[in-house]
Parts: sequence; structure tokens; C-alpha cells
Amino acid sequence: MTKPKITYGIIGFGNIALTRIAKEGFCLDAARFEPSEETRLKGVTSRSQTRRADAEGLGLTWYNSIDELLGDSEIDAIFVASNNLSHFGHATETLQAGKHCIVEKPITTTLDDAIQLVTQAKERGLSLAVDHMMLKNAFNRKAAELVKQKACGEINDISLHIEFLLGAKKEDAASWRCSNPEEKGGPIGDVGSHCLYMAEFLMGSRITSISCVYTPRTLDIAVENGAIMHIVFENGTSGSIRAAFNQPRGGYIGTARSVGYEIYGERGIIRSWATLHQFSGHPDEPVVPRLEIDDGKHVESIAVGNIINIYRAVIDEHALSIREGKPMDGSDAVHNLKLVLTAYESASRGGKRIAIA
Repeated sequence: MTKPKITYGIIGFGNIALTRIAKEGFCLDAARFEPSEETRLKGVTSRSQTRRADAEGLGLTWYNSIDELLGDSEIDAIFVASNNLSHFGHATETLQAGKHCIVEKPITTTLDDAIQLVTQAKERGLSLAVDHMMLKNAFNRKAAELVKQKACGEINDISLHIEFLLGAKKEDAASWRCSNPEEKGGPIGDVGSHCLYMAEFLMGSRITSISCVYTPRTLDIAVENGAIMHIVFENGTSGSIRAAFNQPRGGYIGTARSVGYEIYGERGIIRSWATLHQFSGHPDEPVVPRLEIDDGKHVESIAVGNIINIYRAVIDEHALSIREGKPMDGSDAVHNLKLVLTAYESASRGGKRIAIA
């Protein structure tokens, strides 16, 4: 007997929700992906009506309000993909309606709100997850394996970087990421958050302290232009993170290719390109990620095996937790937010090193 699919709705239908979550995560781009056997996306709602035609073009139901969406008894779970300041409210409404929830990162903008969501989900037996999709990338998973296997010997340093241009155009400068520091959508909160959880994943160790400084301002936007972090891990190693909205990198291809990391061992370097991005590694993507080991004399390209869709993997993991009655608890989201907020606090104090409580 075929098991019924876990049915989702989306709150907030901007570009990421359309192109990545709906078309890739829920496999609605029929030219590229086979339908998911585990999940289905029934419909969406958004404060802007401009995406209604896009949603209906994908065969989705357009709900005129969040209440209308949450009132649909067929919906089992919600993917909250709205702006950061609205995450707490929308996720709270979702949980109070008795529906499971995935939230875009960072899960909220304050630690108290994040802890409240975790508590609400636990009290109701609901599954709460955050969209840390880069953990599912096959190149990143292979890199973590290489570190664990000591393919380059003992590792003592890592450098991660996501830097690009956002805010040079008036419409981008006016967007919620660039215009309101309270959104925590500047480089630290938007892409520094990815670097922080990926640093821990790749090194196999938790971050215990952060020192962070803002970089010089070259863009007239309300949020920070960029930041540099120095991080220390529980295992005694250290690393650095660069996150920026004011780096042109030549254009789209240069930007996409440059986001990645270098992991430094006593016998060589593990390098990646385009792995800290929205790409999964499908051959039809505009830039194909790369992973290599450089021992100083030879550069070996590393094969990663089976490529999986990173957004679908996040959704499938959440759906499986619902099906098996083993709710995800959102604790990884709370930890990542704590790191993000610590970075902001350190930068506001001139780079003071702050221990993670």
C-alpha cells in the first residue's frame, strides 16, 4: 500500500522559495526532476501578489492569507520562507495550528524567540527544522570525510568565504536584507550563518569562541558591508570566515565559483569552489562545484559520487521525521543563531573575543 505523501505549504514566496524550494526542493521543475515519492507542495501564500501567477503556473494553490493556508486540513507542514523578522511570528502561528515546520535560516532574530519556538514544538510533539541545506551538498560531505580520514594529515586551520555584490542597485539596497539591521540579514546573518555551521560540520567540532570585525564600508546600505571572523573550535584548532555584500567578483560566474573554503593540513590543502552556494552539483547548473586536494606537487580532483538535490534532502529529512514520529528539535538552529549573534556582538565591541555560552 502506497503511503500518503507529507503535504506542505509555503509562507513567503520570493525568489528563493520559487526557484529553490518549490522547483527544486519539491521537484516542481518537471524538466529537471522526477516527482518526490515522499512529499508534495500543495500551495503558498505571500504578502505580495506578484508571485501568484508563478505559483499557479506550477499548479499550486494560492492562499489569500496565512490563516487560509493554516486552515487547510490537508496541509501537514509549513516551510517558512519569509523575511527574517517575520520568522518567529509565522513559525509560531504554524506550530499553534498543529503543523510541523521548516524555517529559513536564521530561525529567528533573537535567541529568546528561537528558544520559544523549540519549546512550542516540543510541547506539541511537532518537528521543527531549519534550512541548513549546504550540509546536504555531496562535495561538502566528501570534504568532511576527507578531514575525518586525515587525507591531508592533521588539520589545524580552515578558511571559509562567501563574498558577492548585493546593494549596489537601488532596489537591492531597499530590500529587507540590506535596509534594516534588525532583520539580521546583512552578510553576517545572511551568509556568515552558512559559513558558521559549515565550519563546524567540516571540522567535526563545535565553535567555542568568535572574534569578529566589520570590513570597510564601500556600499551605501544600512547593514554591514562585510565582516571577518576568527573562530576557535572545541578541538583546539582555529579558522576564519569572510562574508561580504560589497565584492563584485567580476560577475555571476566569478561570484559563484569563488564561494568555498580551504582546509589546511600538515600534508596539504583541501580546496572547494562553488560549494557554499545554492548549487547541488547537477551538470545543468551554471557552475559545477569542484573539490580537490593539493599536496604541493600535485592537485587531485576528488570525485564525490552521487549528487543529491540539497533542498529536497532538507525537506525529505523533515518529512521522514514526521512519518516516523521522531520530531526534529530545532536545537541546531538555536546554536547557529547563537553564533551569528555572538559575531554581531563581537563586531559591535571592536572585535572582542567572546566565548560561546
